[in-house]
Amino acid sequence: MLQLSTPLSKVLRTTNEHLEALRAMGMTTVEELLLYLPRAHEDLTQMKTIANAPIEEKVTIRGVIQNLKLVHTRHGKQLVTASFTDAEGETADVVWFNQPHIKRMIADDAEVVLTGKLSIKGRSLQFSSPQFEAVGEKPLVHAGRLVPIYPQHERITTKWLREKMVLLREGIDLLPETLPRDILAEEKLPSRIETIRSLHFPEKSADVSRAYNRLAFERMYALQREALERRKQWMEDARANLRTPMNIPLIRALFASLKFTPTNSQKIAIYEILRDMEKDQPMSRLLEGDVGSGKTLVAVAVMANVVRQGGQCALMVPTEVLAKQHAETITRLLINFHAFLQSTKIDVLKDSPLPRVSLLTGSTPKGDAEDTRDNLASGMINIIIGTHALLEDTVQFHDLRLVIVDEQHRFGVLQRERLREKGSPHFLSMTATPIPRTLALTAYGDHDLSVLLEKPAKREKIHTKVVSPTERRTVELFIDHEIARGRQVFVICPLIRESEQLDDVRNVESEVKRLRKEFPRRRIARLHGKLVPGEKEEIMRAFRGRSFDLLVSTSVIEVGIDVPNATIIVIEGAERFGLAQLHQLRGRVGRSSQRSHCFLFTTTEPQARSARLRAMEDHDSGFVLAEIDLKIRGPGEVFGIRQSGLPDDHLAGMMNPAFIARARKAAEKSLGMRKGEKTYDSE
Repeated sequence: MLQLSTPLSKVLRTTNEHLEALRAMGMTTVEELLLYLPRAHEDLTQMKTIANAPIEEKVTIRGVIQNLKLVHTRHGKQLVTASFTDAEGETADVVWFNQPHIKRMIADDAEVVLTGKLSIKGRSLQFSSPQFEAVGEKPLVHAGRLVPIYPQHERITTKWLREKMVLLREGIDLLPETLPRDILAEEKLPSRIETIRSLHFPEKSADVSRAYNRLAFERMYALQREALERRKQWMEDARANLRTPMNIPLIRALFASLKFTPTNSQKIAIYEILRDMEKDQPMSRLLEGDVGSGKTLVAVAVMANVVRQGGQCALMVPTEVLAKQHAETITRLLINFHAFLQSTKIDVLKDSPLPRVSLLTGSTPKGDAEDTRDNLASGMINIIIGTHALLEDTVQFHDLRLVIVDEQHRFGVLQRERLREKGSPHFLSMTATPIPRTLALTAYGDHDLSVLLEKPAKREKIHTKVVSPTERRTVELFIDHEIARGRQVFVICPLIRESEQLDDVRNVESEVKRLRKEFPRRRIARLHGKLVPGEKEEIMRAFRGRSFDLLVSTSVIEVGIDVPNATIIVIEGAERFGLAQLHQLRGRVGRSSQRSHCFLFTTTEPQARSARLRAMEDHDSGFVLAEIDLKIRGPGEVFGIRQSGLPDDHLAGMMNPAFIARARKAAEKSLGMRKGEKTYDSE
């Protein structure tokens, strides 16, 4: 008797090569093969006759095969020829190229269904290599119905899969349901058995559409349930001393100490975060802001509020260079703030001590690291900034109230769990990668969301131009002129060194050599991920100190590097980068009041006419570019759900806000959450 766990080798009459190919695709049992779903369906329900069949269009015709012959050509090729007569008595020639086995598979006078294109050959009509299926007692598999089209893989063709699914059809009735019955009823969704049967053996197109809708809802439901479970786990360890009141006079004083006016977006984000931190349950919030939108100021305001209440803060970043830069920036802002407080003598804040900020990374000298860990454990250090080194067991805190993670997508769930073990702190994630709101609620559904939509007033738009190979000389003359005026330049290459497989792609090593010839009077340095942290830090320090004119690098400088005097960035092989990454890289310049430029060099002339790259010229908003990227690439690639069995149009439907809200509501219901319980910001 067929079972879902039955090995395919026991039920399929096929070769070991086919079984091995299935194994490589992750399918060894009946259930796994049944859950390999079609990517589309072709409507072959309408039978044509030879007389009414359009020429050079795919058609299905029923008739009789006669005069089958195996013909050898002068060039050693083999043809199978035949004549085909339909029910109206009209005839057409049939030829199959290099498929001699067909002579053994069809007998003269056999009734068949042919699917293919009719073409005119001289005075006759001809089918060239049509698919065929014998007409008998069993229903047609490859024609006369909505025909499933499966993703193919080496030996595993869509035709082969259709035939094998017929053998496993009865196993569909054994598939367990994966959605709660009340949710199926409320959402008017087909059962799992109906869904899988409708995709493999559809009776009408409406059934296929309902089945794909069920799959899309189930996928989004699973994503939302996982997010809610993560959030629930994060918030279950409430602490009596976690509640951190909002000190409004302190925040007002911080704003007054600045040389610029914070944007409304920054003020709103700070309020949302501090409001969350007034609760006993740990906050879980994502701060999303475009390049240059001022996330660092938000972080400083929130940390200052925590330190004022006697708590500690940890800021974790992906690289040592960025950690050091954050430490310098945050220390400078806090020193200026402390000096402002001392000079103004604000009564309620006059006793505010200067927060002690320390740095801890993998390259921190052993003795210094031990002192830092001791001072953290005793509460002497208020703010610690570092890399993965903060996750080590030896790092303990006196009263960790807040953890901020910059660029969360570079850290995993396990790393976040390690932070939770250090005291169930409030958690703030920051990202400079703009994500459309619907995607953010999907990808980061366990967080509340704050968004910085504005940029500080002094930031000028970065002039951006897509450059073809023929325009290189003109642009490089301009670059040399800007260097002569004291400006600095980033040059970004996709590769570190030359690759045999990608010989047309520019690399750091070769580009350094070429630029030294093109700019013999200019000082050029290189930077890439293979260098040890100390080397990278020294190179960046020297570049920031204007010891070099050009820095040739890989995308290692994508996040957070701040060199105000660098006003030009050249990106080689720009067609190889996504819009979000190009926008991140562009954000390395334009960090002062000076006019800045971004040149996107393409490998070929046609690539320079790409509408995708031209979007970089027209838009300086990362959120707009993220929407364009989403339309071009689709949510399947963004979230790794391309292999979910859903066509592109249903994947796009998953990003509809109303659809996400429905799945979220269903997930809340299944987890028994209280009616009206807030799970994410809806504004």
